[in-house]
Amino acid sequence: MNGNGEEVAVYEIAVVVSKSNVIKDKEIGDCVDILVAEFRNVGLIVDIVSGVSDEFIKVAAPPVTLGRAAAEIQLKKPTRIGMDLQFEWEEMDAFLKQPDGSLFSWSERFQCYHHLIYGIVNKSNLMISLKYDGKEFCWEVGQSLLQTLESRGIVKQVFPLHAEMKRKKLLRSWALNWWDLTDQPIDEIYSYFGTKVAIYFAFLGKYTQWLFFPAALGLIVQLVDFGSLQLLALPVFFISITLWAVLFFQFWKRKNYALLARWQINCTIGIGQGHKLLGMEWSYRQPPVEVIKTLGTDKAREKELYQRHEWLGHLMRFRNDVFVILSIICLQLPFELAYAHLYEVIGSDIIKFGLTAIYLFVIQYFTQIGGKISVKLIKNENNENLENRADSLVYKVFGLYFMQSYIGIFYHALLHRNFRTLRQVLIQRLIISEVLENLLENSLPYIKYSYKKYKTIRNKKKHENNKPSGKIHVSTRVEKEYLKPAYSASIVEELEDGLFDDFLELALQFGMIMMFACAFPLAFAFAAVNNIMEIRTDALKLLSMFKRPVPRDAVTIGAWINIFQFLIVMSICTNSALLVWLYDQEGKWKIEPGLAAILIMEHVLLLIKFGFSHFVPEEPAWVRANRVRNATQAQDVCSKQLLRTISGEKTSNESKKNE
Repeated sequence: MNGNGEEVAVYEIAVVVSKSNVIKDKEIGDCVDILVAEFRNVGLIVDIVSGVSDEFIKVAAPPVTLGRAAAEIQLKKPTRIGMDLQFEWEEMDAFLKQPDGSLFSWSERFQCYHHLIYGIVNKSNLMISLKYDGKEFCWEVGQSLLQTLESRGIVKQVFPLHAEMKRKKLLRSWALNWWDLTDQPIDEIYSYFGTKVAIYFAFLGKYTQWLFFPAALGLIVQLVDFGSLQLLALPVFFISITLWAVLFFQFWKRKNYALLARWQINCTIGIGQGHKLLGMEWSYRQPPVEVIKTLGTDKAREKELYQRHEWLGHLMRFRNDVFVILSIICLQLPFELAYAHLYEVIGSDIIKFGLTAIYLFVIQYFTQIGGKISVKLIKNENNENLENRADSLVYKVFGLYFMQSYIGIFYHALLHRNFRTLRQVLIQRLIISEVLENLLENSLPYIKYSYKKYKTIRNKKKHENNKPSGKIHVSTRVEKEYLKPAYSASIVEELEDGLFDDFLELALQFGMIMMFACAFPLAFAFAAVNNIMEIRTDALKLLSMFKRPVPRDAVTIGAWINIFQFLIVMSICTNSALLVWLYDQEGKWKIEPGLAAILIMEHVLLLIKFGFSHFVPEEPAWVRANRVRNATQAQDVCSKQLLRTISGEKTSNESKKNE
């Protein structure tokens, strides 16, 4: 609100337009002027800002414009009776509001903006002539104006803008608030960034909180001398951290359900944008009825097509998974084993350091190539939607990183039984690697921004070579945001955002501290300290170093939960093997009472791991009660409405008969 009590427009989208090389005249037909006029015609508030080399059209939408767009795209929202219904602006009071009091979430607003700015099409029967930079081109009938300008390079980019007041508030209460350790304003994060980012930070915060217990226990085991009971310390520690990991993920699932209930998000997401039905893509603008019409009314043929499509998809995914596994075994495994063996036999620390540098340089390119191949394989799979395609990418790429991160450690632990070297490698990976990764992921965005800023100013000076001008600098906030890098995954942008790298870092850390816990109990303390810093640095880079991310809907952490569960099972096996080799120093492999006890403990822990999944319910009782109550209310309302409809039809038919 301003001083006069009027609501100030919050610009949330920016459209970047190249500056024309010729001076604009008053002639009708300039494409940028037409674009701005069309934005205003659909109810958007527009502000044009001139930058160093580009112009920026900032766009805001009043509630009535967003409401109209939501109705046009048939957006479904939760109502007061607990049922998701198609939004109608006239019935807005029936729909629940967001935690921050707004009617639409950031994800819903972004969908509406996308529909409004890309939905401007040529509805006339004739092509419209447009002009830009002294050249003339046509706006075809039925074609989107913004897409036409993008295809010709006139519109460079469309990206979300940071809301400055909310951004500064989150900086103070979240990114720079180190005293709260793991506490975070999750509701504010959800309102500003959307579901997927909020779920990630909620998971990171809870994971870090739960790390305090194994960190303290690891310090005790590592630093305290238990005397004659020393042989029992590691088995007790191993059992404790296994139970800790199993319980953590069960309670995380409960936390996840609670967050979704608080944000009024149904746990089951309907078919979304990019969904495939029998290999044919459709979005929220194209209802499934139009796709199903192609099947006809033959139910037997329809069933046959569904079954064929289903099994073909499974076979294609199986083929791609086999290809990735064989590639890892035949190509990456020998390379990793060669590096691990050389690291073992080389005596000079300087040569080891050089070898590690070469290894890290080569493995980055190998992983990027593997990621690109995985993306190409996924495009040939019959995944139903974007979420399934992203999950398939996660599984394949994690296989590459799993081999890269752990094969050398397995080599030292399982073949050489060199626990001194094993601890050195663990310390190197946990401390040096994570510190370097944090420095890189926080410094690279700034370096990219500085380079783009320098390049923009240099190009401007070249363009005005013969013209006297003062000092050129980037002064507008919107241009500074445009020069910042996008929050995207290192592997591929179209399937995953920057959270892919953040989740990958967490998963690799979790595998490191869990699978080799008996060799280095202090690893949990290092991980806890690192994650406390990770919460604040990740928040800082999202708020200050990157463009505002495009919101993505997600109700869980997706495929990563299965990867974490897999790592728990692996940790039970690897720690049991470590205890066996610590106990059997001579390597005679006799089934003595101690060895037998370790083997029995492994099987018992595997049973406990799967048993606890049923012992601790995933959905809290209050969430389940609310869901049942909402379902009952919705059923009652639908039943009454249906009865009124039936009664009305009966009365109408009787009156017609009497006439």
